Amino acid sequence: MKKILVIGDSCRDVFVYCESNRLCPDVPVPILNIIDQTDNPGMAKNVQRNIFAMNMACDCLTNKNWHDITKTRYVHQKTNHMFFRVDSRNSTEKINLADINFNYDAIVISDYNKGYLTELDIEFICNNHPLVFVDTKKILGSWLNNSKFIKINDTEYKSSINNITPLLESKIIRTMGENGCRFNNKNYIVNKVEVLDVSGAGDTFMAAIAVGYLKHNNIEIAIEFANLCASEVVRHRGVTVPKDCII
Repeated sequence: MKKILVIGDSCRDVFVYCESNRLCPDVPVPILNIIDQTDNPGMAKNVQRNIFAMNMACDCLTNKNWHDITKTRYVHQKTNHMFFRVDSRNSTEKINLADINFNYDAIVISDYNKGYLTELDIEFICNNHPLVFVDTKKILGSWLNNSKFIKINDTEYKSSINNITPLLESKIIRTMGENGCRFNNKNYIVNKVEVLDVSGAGDTFMAAIAVGYLKHNNIEIAIEFANLCASEVVRHRGVTVPKDCII
């Protein structure tokens, strides 16, 4: 079986589901009554979780204290409206490049720009493996020249537009929500679905791109598969993984 290494920042995604029937008498804010709570690995660990759900072997190199780093969302149980999000401190851990085993069929970099990876770290990884998929919150630059594919969303693309060379453009898979994605001047549309929660959809898309490409060595097939998987998870509450999305 082929095997993927995911590298990047990780945390715990916590969803606290509440009901609210009145405002606080002292200040005009809703009083939340907690009904339920979910907790799952987030960021790079969520990419790994999605890859497992697609029946492919996967290891993850991430900050060791990821379980102590939390994104906690307080959400209305009935409507799924998010009241607010509380983030704990960021991890101060940084990758030790000597810990990287390059003996994998593909490497996925899930860089949330929280400090675990620098541009030079990512450049080093791309220079030392022929099949590196990069999802980054950083402004793009020449340090990505040796990556295989770069997945960024529409907002991130616009933030990096002045730095995008023809070489980088040829690698970019630009996700655009309900409008699908764009790669090499071609739009890949998605079926319209009722969207309940987009949390974690980018992680699902990234995992599916890597799995699909490894299985078929065809980026167009991989993109279609990724669109299908992302469209599945947004139909569900919280951060979920696709069910029955096996390419």
